[in-house]
Amino acid sequence: MSTANDTKFSYAVFLLTGIPGQEDVHLWISVPFCFIYVISIVGNSVILFVIKTDANLHEPMYVFLSMLAVTDLGLLIATVPTILGVLWFNFREISLDACFAQLFFIHSLQFIESSVLLMMAYDRFIAIRDPLRYNSILTLPRIAKIGHVFVLRSVAVVFPLPFLVKRFQYWQANVLSHSYCLHQEVMRLACADITVNNFYGMLITLFTEVFDFLLILLSYVMILKTVLSITSRTESLKALNTCVSHVCAVLLFYTPEFCLTLMHRFGEVSPLLQIVIGYIYLLVPPLMNPIVYSVKSKHLRARIIKVFIK
Repeated sequence: MSTANDTKFSYAVFLLTGIPGQEDVHLWISVPFCFIYVISIVGNSVILFVIKTDANLHEPMYVFLSMLAVTDLGLLIATVPTILGVLWFNFREISLDACFAQLFFIHSLQFIESSVLLMMAYDRFIAIRDPLRYNSILTLPRIAKIGHVFVLRSVAVVFPLPFLVKRFQYWQANVLSHSYCLHQEVMRLACADITVNNFYGMLITLFTEVFDFLLILLSYVMILKTVLSITSRTESLKALNTCVSHVCAVLLFYTPEFCLTLMHRFGEVSPLLQIVIGYIYLLVPPLMNPIVYSVKSKHLRARIIKVFIK
């Protein structure tokens, strides 16, 4: 009996899930997913190309935007193999090590994106509060140092996660509710006490995303305070208009992120709703960020149009 149980644990795998009850039309469902992936990859790649080749865009705001585009591309690369593998070929099986590696990259990149959005909020605050010293405060070397610190923070806090879930034993077949791996879902399938994992997962979420979100709110409180002190209504509206694209990016990122976290940890909800929110959480920000910033930035939009006209 002991040998049989060890065999079950040793050859354990995870089974990914596409759209429950819609397996017969997964091929058709994959069409909009492919469209989203292509648009997202092309959009973020064009943003990076335009910012790199146009010296006039080598400003802090566009440097942060390029960081956001790199992070979004990383998320797409980390998730596209398993999502399309399930929808195209019904390839649901994923090994434990591959699943742990995927959850590491997904969570690391999500925390990095949260950090980038925080840096962009600080950028908007400096641009509105002290425009004359904007370029002297946010120099490129200083931006690079801040970026390195936030990347190291994200990788450092997520690094223990694969090892914390790897120490557990799992049954031979473990069904996940998504077509990719997340820590909060994988740990619940373990045949052991997950108190440490649960506490650490909540701790790093509070330390990174919740902390970043609160600082972003604080930045906008300071921005509103500065804008309200401007006597000219036209100038105040112009200042607020520069924040619209960033506010959209923040809402697109944090709303599905917090909803999915609450669903996994505290609530029993419809599996279909959880899956839909999960796809929005991963696919909508990389799709919409290039569109939002291209629409709001006249200079960036003009450069992108020139690229496609050529």
